[in-house]
Amino acid sequence: MKLSEAKKEFLLGNFNEKIKHIYVCDSDTCETVAQRYADAVDCFASLYGENRDVHIFSAPGRTEIGGNHTDHQHGHVLAAAVNLDVIAVVSRNDDYIIRIKSQGYPEDIVDLTDLSVHQEEENCSGAIIRGIANRFIEMGYPVSGFDAYTTSQVLSGSGLSSSAAFEVLVGTVINALFCDGKESAMKIAQIGQYAENVYFGKPSGLMDQAASSIGGFVSMDFENQDAPKAQQVNFDLNSCGYVLCIMDTHAGHENLTPDYAAIPEEMHQVAAYFGKRVLREVPEVAFYSKIPELRKKVGDRPILRAMHFYADDKRAQEEAFALRHGNFEKFKELVRDSGHSSFMFLQNIYSAEHFDEQAVSIALGLIEHFASELPKDALAWRVHGGGFAGTVQAFVPQKYAADFVKSMDGWLGEGSCHLLRIRPVGGIQML
Repeated sequence: MKLSEAKKEFLLGNFNEKIKHIYVCDSDTCETVAQRYADAVDCFASLYGENRDVHIFSAPGRTEIGGNHTDHQHGHVLAAAVNLDVIAVVSRNDDYIIRIKSQGYPEDIVDLTDLSVHQEEENCSGAIIRGIANRFIEMGYPVSGFDAYTTSQVLSGSGLSSSAAFEVLVGTVINALFCDGKESAMKIAQIGQYAENVYFGKPSGLMDQAASSIGGFVSMDFENQDAPKAQQVNFDLNSCGYVLCIMDTHAGHENLTPDYAAIPEEMHQVAAYFGKRVLREVPEVAFYSKIPELRKKVGDRPILRAMHFYADDKRAQEEAFALRHGNFEKFKELVRDSGHSSFMFLQNIYSAEHFDEQAVSIALGLIEHFASELPKDALAWRVHGGGFAGTVQAFVPQKYAADFVKSMDGWLGEGSCHLLRIRPVGGIQML
C-alpha cells in the first residue's frame, strides 16, 4: 500500500477494530493510536520519500509476572506483553542495506554485505539489527534490505524491556518481508536473543523476547534452552476489574552489576555442590537434605536464594494454572508470596553494599500502606524484573486505580505510576 493510502486508512478509522483489540482500548484512545500511526507515516515520507509501498509493524513491551530470577536456572516464568509498544513504517529496498531511523536517535545503517560482529557497535542498536539480519541470512532467507522509521512508547529504563521490543520488531519485519512469515514467534524471540548475546554484548535470557513476540500472558519453561516451551494463558485482566500498574522508583542501575551477577553465580554454586549446572537439575528434596553441609561449603545467602528458586519456580506454574481456571484471588495471593520471597530469600530489593539506597523497598512499603486502607487482599504487588533498582509492579482494582496513581505519584514523583493493559498479541504486521 502506498504511504498516502496507508495514512488515510488509519485516519478514516478503518483499523479501529484491530487497534481496539491489540491495544485493549476504547474509542477515544483508539483515535490517538491511529493518529500515532499516521504521524509515523509522515515521518517515514519525510526521510525516505513519499512514493513508497509500505508495511507497518508493532511489537510490545513486556512485564515479568511470576518467576523472579528463575529463567537462568532453567526454570518456569510467567510473563505478559503490555499495551506500550514500538511501531515501524517499513519499505523494502534492493540496496542490501537496512536503514532504521528511530525517533530521538541517529539513523542506523547496516550493510548486509558485512554481517560480522563489529566491536564498536557493542551496546548499540545497530548491533541488534546486524545480528538479527545475519541469523536470518544464515537460515537461508534472501534479506535484501529495507528502510524503516520507528517510534516507541516503551521507554528505555522503564523495566518493560524496550530492547526486546525492538529486537522482536526487527525480527517480525524481516520474517514478513523476506521469509513469507514462516518463522514462529518463539524463533523470532530466539533470533533476537542471539543478536543481543553475540552482537550487542549482553548475556540476556530469553524471557523478554519471548513475551514480546508471543503476546498475552505467556507461561514459559526453560528446561531446554535450545527449545523452550511457551504457551499463552487465556485470561482477560480487564474483564475481572483490574489494571496492571508499574511504578518507576527512579533509582539508577549504576554500580549494581555485581549485585545482579551474584544471583545466578550463587545459585550455580549450590547446583555445583551436587555436580549440576543449574538448580533445575537438582531435586528440591536433595537440596534440603544437605542444608548443613551446604552452609559450610557455600554460605547462607546462596542457600536462601536457592530456596527462593524452588518456591518461585512452582509459583510461576501455579499462577498460570490459577489464571487458566479464572481464580484471580489465588493468583493475587501467589503474586504477593512471590514478592515476599524476593525480599526475604532472593534479596534483590536493595544492594547490601549500598544499603542506604532502598528506593524499591520504599515503593513496596508505600504500596503496602495504600493497600492497608482497602479491603483485605484487594491488591497484589512485588518487585518487577531484576530488582535492586528500577520498577515495582501492582495489580490494582480499577475502582481504586485513580487514587492509587495519585498517591504513588505524590510519593514517588509525577509520572512515576503507569497504568497498563495486557496486550493479547505479540509482534504483528498491522498493514
